[in-house]
Amino acid sequence: MKQIKEVLRLKYCAGLSNRDIARCLKIGASTVSELLTRCKSAGLGWPLDDGITDTQLSSRLYPQSLPSRGKRPLDFPTMHRELKRPAMTKLLLWQEYYQDEPESAYHYSQFCELYGRWINRQKRSMRQHHRAGEKLFIDFCGPTVPIVNPETGETYPAQIFVATLGASNYTYVEACRSQNSESWLMAHCNAFEFFGGVPQILVPDNLKAAVTKADRYEPVLNQNYARLARHYNTVVIPARPYKPKDKAKAENAVLIVERWILMRLRNQLFHSLGALNQALKQLLAELSDRPQRILSGSRRELFDHLDKPALLPLPSYRYEYVDSRRAKVGPDYHILYQKHAYSVPHALVGEPIELEASARLVRLYHRGQLIAQHPRSHKPGGFSTVDEHMPQSHQSQRWSPERLLGWGANIGPGTREVVAQLLRARHHPEQAYRSCLGLLNLSRQYSNAGLENACQKALLLERPQLKTVRNLLKRPGEVQGELPLDNEPPAHTNLRGPGYFN
Repeated sequence: MKQIKEVLRLKYCAGLSNRDIARCLKIGASTVSELLTRCKSAGLGWPLDDGITDTQLSSRLYPQSLPSRGKRPLDFPTMHRELKRPAMTKLLLWQEYYQDEPESAYHYSQFCELYGRWINRQKRSMRQHHRAGEKLFIDFCGPTVPIVNPETGETYPAQIFVATLGASNYTYVEACRSQNSESWLMAHCNAFEFFGGVPQILVPDNLKAAVTKADRYEPVLNQNYARLARHYNTVVIPARPYKPKDKAKAENAVLIVERWILMRLRNQLFHSLGALNQALKQLLAELSDRPQRILSGSRRELFDHLDKPALLPLPSYRYEYVDSRRAKVGPDYHILYQKHAYSVPHALVGEPIELEASARLVRLYHRGQLIAQHPRSHKPGGFSTVDEHMPQSHQSQRWSPERLLGWGANIGPGTREVVAQLLRARHHPEQAYRSCLGLLNLSRQYSNAGLENACQKALLLERPQLKTVRNLLKRPGEVQGELPLDNEPPAHTNLRGPGYFN
């Protein structure tokens, strides 16, 4: 407003030409001409009235033009805020607006046009242009789909994975059990096979399965995700934190999947991921063949024309998921992975180990060097032991229930009975080997007599567990002097002879 007043002063008080005013104020001559024309139309001259404010001056120079007389004005900011809600549409907003007073309401086409004009007057944003076959945008939907176990009635939420190509909007959808690393990576493999090729760039959000440490400039990728990218000869460029335009394609695809697929499944009950994925596959085919509003043709047609010829070829074999873990070697020179123990050379007891587990093999590394390799076993409580990994004393006689019972008997009958009950408590005796070894190792920290008394006390309490014995030994007042050192353990209804283990 200060510049407008200066234009009026120089014109009517100093008598300068429009060009001279433009040079003085360093603005265009056409701008000066437009301002003077608006002032003349508004009946403004120089000097201005003393009471006129900047707001009044602005409203007189730039009056708000009403598109149509008699029509109810639209609350654009409220509309804009409401449209950010999940599954909200302009059609629903217009229906609510129209029902209040149909006579003074705009028609739907005018409603959308006026809102579009208002949007265009707001902050401009750069329109994203995507080259064919270049980028794949990946994310999970917010809503989940419940999967109900028909036998137990237990329910868990299936996560919906969405991947869309930038040029054609051709989309892949899959239901996963969770958002963990394995589900995330296997869904990528399925998406690549669905597209029949690999994009040049993967653009995920900053979820943990993709990014270990989010950063605007140098994000740290999840190790398994980086390994998948190398296998498929592609690169990962995560969306920058707090930059929604980087992942606009993914968010739009997620919104479309929620509206056009998930909403149609809301009243259906699914008992398995397979059944849900079959339903998703059918609805996805319909979505792919439906014509798009902005781009000419369907998603499938554009994919065949644009993205498909530009995708990188699939490798000769499918990526194999590898679970990477760090662990410390236990005193029994084994590493426990998913309830199964794998041996390493006994000299590495207490050392940190890197474990890589695939569907077929478990590989163990120490300082980057492969030290052991075992076939993958899914037997809970089992042991995979290589003879060469054992100390010489252990190689002569491997663990067995009889050996553990003998060690317990050397300490006392109560200790032997606790060992026996630990072995009986598991479906396979091998599952209790670590607990038995932990119990017998207590004799190194405490006396044999103290361990025997604690075991007899645990039997009296009917809690023959390693944790119970350890806690009793930590409180010697509850053990020492209270129990006689009998030659036989307390009577128990579950006692079995040594022949049980033969």
